[in-house]
Amino acid sequence: MPCSDKYPFLINYFKKGTIAPCILFWGNDFEAQYELALEIARISNCKKDASPDCDCLNCNWIRQNAHPAVLTYSKIDNKPSDDESKTMFSISQARAIKNDLTLTSEYHRVLIFCDRDKDGNPQGLNPTNFSTDAANALLKTFEEPPENTTFIFLTKDITDMISTVVSRSQCFFVPSMKDEPKNYELVKDLLTGYTGREDVLEFTDEMNELVKDNEPDEVFVQMQNYLAELLRANSGNRKLIIKLIKDLKSVEKAKKEYKLNMNMQTITENLAFALLLD
Repeated sequence: MPCSDKYPFLINYFKKGTIAPCILFWGNDFEAQYELALEIARISNCKKDASPDCDCLNCNWIRQNAHPAVLTYSKIDNKPSDDESKTMFSISQARAIKNDLTLTSEYHRVLIFCDRDKDGNPQGLNPTNFSTDAANALLKTFEEPPENTTFIFLTKDITDMISTVVSRSQCFFVPSMKDEPKNYELVKDLLTGYTGREDVLEFTDEMNELVKDNEPDEVFVQMQNYLAELLRANSGNRKLIIKLIKDLKSVEKAKKEYKLNMNMQTITENLAFALLLD
């Protein structure tokens, strides 16, 4: 199934608007994130109408992952010949990128940053495989990228990326389209019909009971599972999709606040207001 069928809202967004210099995809399905990254590259470089079945040279190159201006960078992809690091994106790779970008290109360059598993499948970036030092070596480039250049980062969780990258990126949650069971039994009663609820205090009290009786991080994860399932079931409802993506970011913020040991009552109150009233 082509990306345009699996993620119509995202594809239409990229087709109709200007492609941002920095894009961050997050979620559990790294293959889908990588596929979307290649689709952005195809949309940016297509010589025709960027239709899913376009057969122009650029589209064919990108489908074959052989386009000279669409490159993947990871602990194993595009390493300088003298780079012996094997567990992370390295500073020497960052320097090589900066040098390469000084050259002009007739194409829209798309640089995809990810990790790889032992079988070579795309995986998410995190502080272990994409260090702060390596990211900072490219920070000026992210801030002032050359014309017609886009950096795309793949990660499981926004909090796995350093803040300087997140703040410079357009961030998009990519729901998994795989038929994988996702548990949200803990929060099903809380979130069923939540978009029509208005009593923030009652909603906060119910959430407080859940985090009191269960591990808070698990409650937040199940909330994300539930919202992701709603997103998947309503892929054609643009207005609802916009709200669900915003709500997923709000839950992600609550998870981060919990990890920072913020007061739980404050976390749940802020989240309730974000989900029901924002």
